[in-house]
Amino acid sequence: MPFTIVRNDITAMAVDAIVNTANPRPMIGLGVDSAIHEKAGPDLLQARQKIGDISRGCADITPAYDLPAKYVIHTVGPVWVDGFQGEETLLRSCYENALRLALKHNCQSIAFPLISTGTYGFPKDKALQIAINAFSTFLLEHEMQIYLVVFDQTSYRLSEKLFQGVASYIDQHYVDLYDTLSYDVDECRESICRRRDIEICESRCLQEEFLPRAPMAVSKAMSLEDMLKQADAGFTETLLKLIDKTGKKDSEIYKKANISKQHFSKIRNNPAYKPTKPTAIALALALELNLEETKDLIGRAGYALTNSSKFDLIIRYFIEQRNFNVVEINLALYEFDQALLGV
Repeated sequence: MPFTIVRNDITAMAVDAIVNTANPRPMIGLGVDSAIHEKAGPDLLQARQKIGDISRGCADITPAYDLPAKYVIHTVGPVWVDGFQGEETLLRSCYENALRLALKHNCQSIAFPLISTGTYGFPKDKALQIAINAFSTFLLEHEMQIYLVVFDQTSYRLSEKLFQGVASYIDQHYVDLYDTLSYDVDECRESICRRRDIEICESRCLQEEFLPRAPMAVSKAMSLEDMLKQADAGFTETLLKLIDKTGKKDSEIYKKANISKQHFSKIRNNPAYKPTKPTAIALALALELNLEETKDLIGRAGYALTNSSKFDLIIRYFIEQRNFNVVEINLALYEFDQALLGV
């Protein structure tokens, strides 16, 4: 998974590079900077002193010494004033310059904190969106494992508008599977109709993705060979046809899907390959399929979207909003304690 969120102490990350929110002068600051210096040992400060001052938005690199990483990339974030002093541009530069340095030093993995959101006071929702955009743009062009390291869910925040939109959608459409399965099919349908709004009831009342299904009627005269001949195309075959239809390269799709090149190769080279549900959905999002097209594609891998899964509802929400940014969707999934997309 080229981008993922982890709950961890950044000083414990065994990656090629960790990013330090450094003081502009060669001295130990507070927060992440202090923790990194403490664990790296005194040699890190000496290396930092050789660099000298670092301008805001810029970055430099040193060995990591006693840290489990190879390098520490020091970047100086902006102090938030009012949003009209170039703070967003400077913060974006922090991420871009850190990633360039990691690329220059052949790093395969890098761990970031949410820069400038501590003592520098940058609003967390704005800082998070800038990080998302920087990571998304970089990963479309390059192969690297990027970690966003947070202590807990209070360490960052989706925009209030997005969070409330997702939460409201879940509240409106969520149907508890345990409750529905305690009825027979007809009673279950009535229950769903009572619990959903009219629009959802009319469009989904007969949907039985999470209800018991009757066995498919098969002609006695139809042989197994005939049945197999009539089978729909599998997931891999359908996926590759859809990619060809877009005219895009494989790399454009698997990078947008937050899937590694190696994993995509397994899918491409094995017509019978069955991806996980998060992987299948990530690829549908990368193709920017609508809801019905998404259901068709993941259905060929044996999956469905239901109203009894918060994960599924979050995916539906973003598809209906035509927001196909897998990095941003993963942040929403993380916010609601759901599995992340991609591999």
